[in-house]
Amino acid sequence: MADYTVGLQAAWPVRDVEDVDQAIAVAVSEAGRRLNEANKDRVEVDVGRKPCPTCGEPFDAALHVANTAMIGLVLRIDVFGVDNEQHATRVAKSEIGGALRDVPLTVAEVLRTDEDDAEADASAE
Repeated sequence: MADYTVGLQAAWPVRDVEDVDQAIAVAVSEAGRRLNEANKDRVEVDVGRKPCPTCGEPFDAALHVANTAMIGLVLRIDVFGVDNEQHATRVAKSEIGGALRDVPLTVAEVLRTDEDDAEADASAE
C-alpha cells in the first residue's frame, strides 16, 4: 500500500466579475466553500498555472471576457493506503468529484509521498 498526493485540474466558470483578480478570488472561494460543505476540507485549492506559448513563462490559468471568466484551478488531496497511481487517481476523483458534481476534472499530477516505502519497493525488485 502506498500514499500519494493527487492534483486534479478543474475548469471553474465565474460570471459577473470585473477583472481576472476578482474572478480568481471568487473561483477559489466558491470551490473552497463547496468542498468544506461536503466535509472535504483537506483538499487544497490553488489557481492553475499555464506556460506562455511565446516565452514559456508561467501565468495564471484564467480568461476574462465580457464580465465572465474561466479559471483553471488545481485541487490537491492526499490519498493514503492505495495500490498504485491509478487507484489514487480514482479515489481522488471520487472524493473531489462527489463534492463538485458539475465541475470537469482531469488529472494534473500524481506524486508518491511515502518515499521510505517507495525506496523499499525499488530495492526489492
